[in-house]
Amino acid sequence: MVRSLSICAATVLLPGCGGDGSTSSAGGSDRADSFELVWSDEFEGAAGSGLDPAKWRFDVGGDGWGNQQLEYNSDRRENVALDGAGHLAITAREEAFEGNAYTSGRINTRGLFEQAFGRFEARIRLPEGKGIWPAFWLLGNNLDSVGWPACGEIDIMEFRGQHPAVVVGTVHGPGYAGGAGVGTEASIGGGLAGRFRLFAIEWDEAGIRWFVDDYKYHELTPQSIPTGTRWVFDHPFFILLNVAVGGGFVGSPPDQSTIFPLTMLVDYVRVYRKAGS
Repeated sequence: MVRSLSICAATVLLPGCGGDGSTSSAGGSDRADSFELVWSDEFEGAAGSGLDPAKWRFDVGGDGWGNQQLEYNSDRRENVALDGAGHLAITAREEAFEGNAYTSGRINTRGLFEQAFGRFEARIRLPEGKGIWPAFWLLGNNLDSVGWPACGEIDIMEFRGQHPAVVVGTVHGPGYAGGAGVGTEASIGGGLAGRFRLFAIEWDEAGIRWFVDDYKYHELTPQSIPTGTRWVFDHPFFILLNVAVGGGFVGSPPDQSTIFPLTMLVDYVRVYRKAGS
């Protein structure tokens, strides 16, 4: 998310995933024994209630976030709240606020939960609409000391609202950031918008693997990044969730075809580590 445009290495067409995207946790039954749950948020609570402050912080502001985004990310319940049905709702709204034409939300676990390696997953229902940019991603916990992109960034799921069947998985690091980020796109049979899908990575010393509903669609290793650059995915990262409006990645701002408000619903976020590690 901390850049203007991702360059993707390939596009692959995957078979449709059944049902509403509900999938067993920890990568399905064939891998469940390999992982143990270490952190989660199931977003249980009354409708309109706020996030657990022991698990989440807010990123607040509207300066474009380095990507020419158009929204002001707030800590208001209008933008980030529980829906009362076991989901987190991050809602983008078309409204004038603090000098911006839109509002939305961006949350993170920085300083509260950070982990190197394991399985990071979230079950999410994505909104559809031109210029909408939801994301589930990770940043290195050494961001303050080394800056971006040296801290590393792992985009578990990025989504352009005008391309409702395409998921993007990318990494950014020193020498392969911004438009040179290393990743791929996957076209998902049955589409992504309007239904719950499980987005995940499994990450270890050997590399990072991306999944949608337990279909592995992408893998990177330290040998995958450009020659002469450095693999920086060997230390703890923290989690981010947000819904951006506009910005270089989506290519164009919303127009009259984009009907606000637009909400990304998150059923849960769960993080596992290798059993016995």
